[in-house]
Amino acid sequence: MKNKLSHFAIYIDDIERAKKFYESVFQWGFNGYGQDDFLQIKTDRSDNGELIGALQSRKYSPVPEKIVGFECTIGVANIDETISKVESNLGKILMPKTPIPSVGYIAKFLDTEGNLFCAIQYDNTAK
Repeated sequence: MKNKLSHFAIYIDDIERAKKFYESVFQWGFNGYGQDDFLQIKTDRSDNGELIGALQSRKYSPVPEKIVGFECTIGVANIDETISKVESNLGKILMPKTPIPSVGYIAKFLDTEGNLFCAIQYDNTAK
């Protein structure tokens, strides 16, 4: 899954209100993730629904301004190499390589236009 959009995050103020909206409009399903301010989004409500993103509290944003939009994550083969390329191409690292236990390693950055993006290297041994 090299360089493919693999995840998006929708920053929210009220998790129940946002969940109700997206369930009603898109028939998305949701999984809890051990926190009351973060839900994984699935393509549908079935057990087989594909995980595609997350509803998450604005407190997880790496920038102080209120983000209105989707934070997208690109799946990469090597997170360290991607971080190096972001830096050498005048991007700004906002969050260094960070493990997500049992998922992989993520970094967040701004592109040259000020857009927030993430890169993730999936690795189920991450701790």
